[in-house]
This record gives sequence, C-alpha cells and structure tokens, in this order.
Amino acid sequence: MAEILNLRQARKKRAKAEKEKAAEANRVKHGTPKQLRDLSKARSELSRLKLENSRLDHDMDKDK
Repeated sequence: MAEILNLRQARKKRAKAEKEKAAEANRVKHGTPKQLRDLSKARSELSRLKLENSRLDHDMDKDK
C-alpha cells in the first residue's frame, strides 16, 4: 500500500528546503570578506591579462 502523506507538511518541508538552498547561496555570495573577493578578482584579472599577452596575433598575416 502507498504511504499516507500530509500535503500541508509536505509543502512546508519543500518550502523549508528551498529557503535553505537560497540561504546557502547567499552565504556563499555575501559571506566572503572583501579582501578575499578583491584578491580573487585581481588574480583572475592577472590570469586574463597573461592569457591575452600570450596569444599569437593572426591579424598581421591578413595584411600581407
């Protein structure tokens, strides 16, 4: 036989799980100190610039 399910409790449990998921996302987004965010941003910018500087320019071949 199937298990009897209280719909009100099921809705509350689902809403609680969704709120917890949103809270976890907010903790990740807003829980990082500003110094670490700035450091992370600087590192990603530095790696992007290194990548841009190491690219081969194929534009010169088009001029010939």
